Amino acid sequence: MRLFVAVHISPGVREALGKLVEGLALSFVPSSNQKVRWVPSENFHVTLKFIGQVPPTALDAIRTSLCEVRALPPFSLRVRGLHFFPNHRRPRVFWAGVDAPPELGALAGAIDEKLEPLQIARERHAYTPHLTLARFNPPGLSEELRTVVGGCYHRDFGMVPVSEFRLMESKLKSSGAEYTTLQTFDFAAEA
Repeated sequence: MRLFVAVHISPGVREALGKLVEGLALSFVPSSNQKVRWVPSENFHVTLKFIGQVPPTALDAIRTSLCEVRALPPFSLRVRGLHFFPNHRRPRVFWAGVDAPPELGALAGAIDEKLEPLQIARERHAYTPHLTLARFNPPGLSEELRTVVGGCYHRDFGMVPVSEFRLMESKLKSSGAEYTTLQTFDFAAEA
């Protein structure tokens, strides 16, 4: 099983981003040697922890550990701005930015901490929330798409209320990734 932990995106933000991606996908024609994988709107999420490939026998322990995550009261994050990774000259990933309060980073850190005893490695880099919109292979971007996206660099897509997180399974298929929610975890109260 290929697993990750994520925050679900609210319908309004999902719709706004979906319209943007749909419009870009229709107007952008990649070069003959390039593949662009646009993320379907139903797959939009903010990853808190990529767990990776685990045997199905590990699922119960992962669920139990995630049930122990304590969080602050519900909070909100804002999805704003468009970016490229590693840069706009030869991007591999096109993503929307996430302005988040410290609680989101604390939640990601708590998830990391609870999963570490299960031999799931802690993140080595600082947590940087984002929302992936497309992947380019090989890296690169046409001037046409660069110009269109350039006009949206600071666009605000709205607020996402956060009061839960989800354990997700990702099945890689030729048509793209298919995500399934395995369990939703409401923020647990302090014991």
